[in-house]
Amino acid sequence: MSGQITKAEFEIMHVLWDESPMAAADIADKLAEDTGWSLKTVKTLISRLVEKGAVAHEPDGRRYLYRPNVSRQSYARGATKKLADQLFGGRAAPLVAHLAEGEGLCEDDIQDLEALVKELKRDSD
Repeated sequence: MSGQITKAEFEIMHVLWDESPMAAADIADKLAEDTGWSLKTVKTLISRLVEKGAVAHEPDGRRYLYRPNVSRQSYARGATKKLADQLFGGRAAPLVAHLAEGEGLCEDDIQDLEALVKELKRDSD
């Protein structure tokens, strides 16, 4: 995938990550209430995502169906690594500490992190 996904393009990706393949009109319907975007705007954003390689399309009669070319998890992994590299020298611990200081971690977050650390330790043994 080439290029960063913009905030507006993310709206399209979230719809497609939740349900795909979908036609542009169906995507526009899903986003209409929250964004107020026209079908033309949605088609423009989809076009950009296709150009970036983030979304693929296939013909379905007179329309196209769209699906993500990159999984939510894969994109999140890359974006998180890039953020950690840019702000924290590639280290995860300062990134997690920053997140904890900013909004704080709830008990569930702490338990999830503890379980993850245990799993990582087990995998490295």
